Amino acid sequence: MSGRRANAGGQIDRTRTIRFAFDGKPMTGHAGDTLASALLAGGVSVVGRSFKYHRPRGIFSAGVDEPSALVTVVNGAVREPNVPATAIEILDGLVVESQNRFPSLGFDIGAVNGLFGGLFSAGFYYKTFMGPVVGPLKGTRFWMLCEWFIRRAAGLGRAGHAPDDARYERMNAFCDVLVVGSGPAGLMAARAAAASGKQVMLAEQDPLPGGSARWSGETIDGVPAAEWAERVAGELAAMENVRILPRTTVWGYYDGNVLAALERVSDHRPAEKGEPRHRHWVIRAVRVVLSTGAFERPLVFPGNDRPGVMLAGAAQRYAGAFGVLPGEKIAVFANNDTAYRAAAALHRAGARIAAIVDVRREVSAAALDLARKTGAEHLPGHAVVATSGGNALKDISVQRFDAATGALSGETRRIDADCLAVSGGWSPAIHLASQAGGAPRWDDRLQAFLPPEPLQPWLGAGAFTGAFTTQEALVEGLAAGAAACGQKPSRRKPPQVETDDLDVAPAPVLEIGAKGKAFVDLQHDVTAEDVRLAHREGFVSVEHLKRYTTLGMATDQGKTSNVPGLAIMAQAAGKAVPEVGTTRFRPPFSPVSLGSLAAERHGDLRPERLTPMHDWHAEHGARMLAAGLWFRPQIYGLPGETVEQAYVREAAAVRDSVGIVDVSTLGKIAVQGPDAGEFLDRVYTNMFSTLPVGKARYGLMLREDGLAFDDGTTWRLGEHEFLMTTTTANAGKVMQHLEYLLDIVWPVLRVHLTSVTDQWAGAALAGPKARAVLAACVTGTAVDNETLPFMGIVRGEIDGAPVTICRLSFSGEMAFEVYCGAGHGLQVWEALMDAGRPFGMVPYGLEALGTLRIEKGHVTGSEIDGRTTARDLHLDWMLSKKKPFVGSAMIDREGLTAPERLQLVGVVALDNRAFSNGAHLVDAQQDPADPHGSIGHVTANCFSPALGRYVGLALVKGGKARHGSRAWLSDPLRKRFGPVEIVSHHMFDPEGSRMHG
Repeated sequence: MSGRRANAGGQIDRTRTIRFAFDGKPMTGHAGDTLASALLAGGVSVVGRSFKYHRPRGIFSAGVDEPSALVTVVNGAVREPNVPATAIEILDGLVVESQNRFPSLGFDIGAVNGLFGGLFSAGFYYKTFMGPVVGPLKGTRFWMLCEWFIRRAAGLGRAGHAPDDARYERMNAFCDVLVVGSGPAGLMAARAAAASGKQVMLAEQDPLPGGSARWSGETIDGVPAAEWAERVAGELAAMENVRILPRTTVWGYYDGNVLAALERVSDHRPAEKGEPRHRHWVIRAVRVVLSTGAFERPLVFPGNDRPGVMLAGAAQRYAGAFGVLPGEKIAVFANNDTAYRAAAALHRAGARIAAIVDVRREVSAAALDLARKTGAEHLPGHAVVATSGGNALKDISVQRFDAATGALSGETRRIDADCLAVSGGWSPAIHLASQAGGAPRWDDRLQAFLPPEPLQPWLGAGAFTGAFTTQEALVEGLAAGAAACGQKPSRRKPPQVETDDLDVAPAPVLEIGAKGKAFVDLQHDVTAEDVRLAHREGFVSVEHLKRYTTLGMATDQGKTSNVPGLAIMAQAAGKAVPEVGTTRFRPPFSPVSLGSLAAERHGDLRPERLTPMHDWHAEHGARMLAAGLWFRPQIYGLPGETVEQAYVREAAAVRDSVGIVDVSTLGKIAVQGPDAGEFLDRVYTNMFSTLPVGKARYGLMLREDGLAFDDGTTWRLGEHEFLMTTTTANAGKVMQHLEYLLDIVWPVLRVHLTSVTDQWAGAALAGPKARAVLAACVTGTAVDNETLPFMGIVRGEIDGAPVTICRLSFSGEMAFEVYCGAGHGLQVWEALMDAGRPFGMVPYGLEALGTLRIEKGHVTGSEIDGRTTARDLHLDWMLSKKKPFVGSAMIDREGLTAPERLQLVGVVALDNRAFSNGAHLVDAQQDPADPHGSIGHVTANCFSPALGRYVGLALVKGGKARHGSRAWLSDPLRKRFGPVEIVSHHMFDPEGSRMHG
């Protein structure tokens, strides 16, 4: 290949020179160039190396379908690999590197892989590296020896480790009509929709409107197509109800007509202050018009991967859009008429057309006329059977070919050429429509898959539907725009196109069966023989073919290789292409930057959901910890204290005197209505309809499969009014569960649910002095045992703020939960702290709270882990036998009542050393390097100040029967191995005298 800049033509700004570097070599281009066009203009023939054989690769296409010319963009220490050179707009200071080569692009040691092509055929990983090793290492899998080398060789580009300082944004938008693609069809659709007054968005992945018509040489309404497209786009941009998004790729189509798009805001120029690099759009549209065009397919023949071989449409684009000739002597190889237009365009731009080779014996009169104008040798009924040259094409070999039988005949002759433009027909870009649902439809005339029948409200126009002429595209676009607005097609005459009457239907020939490697997937080095080998080895599904050969798994996602590969497989199977089918088109349509997906959501992404007392906690030494969606105090550390020392001190203070903890984060749901009691009876395992007003009850919920879901207390505040509390982490899940039951399962129940978690602030007082503290600050009610018994509720005031108080305990001590409006939370908290100061009251955090509950044997999410039942947790006393409830039909299944199920127990470390959650328990002492025979695992642990030992809770097989026995703790990852005693989970005050006293 000896590309050069044409003396004239193209749509670049030749007055502006852009300087960039490729593999350290300074190069220049013009404003409007892509990296690919600038490299071609600079005579660069080899741009990268293929994945498997490290064969030299040149520029093959001109858009997002580029399989070969992948580069790494270097911005200081930030590296972005695997970017198609065809998708990079050059700018001053751009630095790019080639990939997958060592030590250099021109001389790559990895090319030696090509000498072992027989070993590296389809499935070589599975057949080679999984086999056993013989000799001294017998018994070792070969993969274990090769893994390090394989992983070093895997991949193409090399990503960097430096943080990306660029800004990214995300946007949400709504429109009546979203038009994807601004070719003639898209422009007409947008204009028709906008004229009806609808809100219209027009997304175009290229910098300028017009699609392939821009460089086609056609005229529309008497003016060049590029000029016409810019005029229409200007009219649309001036309309208030139209938003045009250039450099924007719509990459995903989801349910509900939600589409995802990536806007490249400043990749092509230095970003202004505060401007993002990329902007990610989520667009919700009433109607969508898809005018995404089509991709040209290659022909499969020996030597088709040599640098200098490219798609005919790409060669035409380089000449028409960028004023670049991809070669001095260009040969054309095709099975359809569109390549003749490319040959004529290249001839007009100054290239010599050496030959036009066509597999068809007869071509249209329009194609013959174009061939005559180029002065090229015309060879119908011939095929290219080989190419030659090192890192650049030098000549091609042609031979007579019968398209009907695939037979070659006659002598081979050579034709000098430094560029070969190939065209094997066109495949509509149906990716978005397929993502929206439905199976593509095969069109035998076009030898291509067409869009499926719409399952969502979208319409198609232009080459996307198989209408490959500009005149057809204009007509379809006008009709689609009107239909998207619910209107009849306009009677207005569409713009008229002056063009050649070419036949776009290709001859059904996608492989020339001559000797030599004929590549289907250029990036992954998948050959036609690899496809046939996969079929012979039983991989008859297209999905299996894809994974076994890696066909279509490259960065271009099979945009050029999909149909040729399927056709070869169909031929091997003796089937038609539609019988073989096609793989699924999944998002993204083209690569999307991870930065744009995260956008502003970087760093610590946890929501800062804070209680009303948060600032007080922070001012008084609290170390905050994320709990569910909330930040809660972990400890209130004194200077020099460790976490363990702090929580032991706090927990001991609660046991000895009194402590206070912020419980505002507990889920709180108001359950109201005449059927509220009946509803709670069905939701909980125990009775609530009989609960007196002014009393609370502990409740357990099960899932429908009989496993434990959540626990908490529910307070009866009135005849038809309850306040349900849930665990902090499960508040949202419980609300969803209850709403589902009311909306779907029991819609006749007269119940209303309201999440009031944020409306209530809560503080819990616990300890022997808790009642005294409360009595010192509450007015309007007594808090003695008669007025406020266990699980009783009273209302009063603290410091003038209304409060609701319930006597319940999570710590095993006498305890009270005090709730008030969130706006009074800090006021009430500080009043309680003042009242508790004479009693030595301390605030305590989650660590101490956990310690108190472990000593007492209360369960939380660590034990209610989605695998345990009420019986496993010794809560079967709560399973009512008088009523059905959610999960009651499943609780007696054999698997849920087996005696060897894991059950809740307490464990005490006999060596009095700390241990960790997740550590396993084994029956007897074993080799620490080989622990086995697990009987359960630790769910919670702490140092208990009340017991003076390291203790924990665990789930153990046949747990209750093991009380008093010994086991061994096995935690090899943390190198912890030691003896424990299995005891009752009620390790402290099992009679409950302290909380009932």
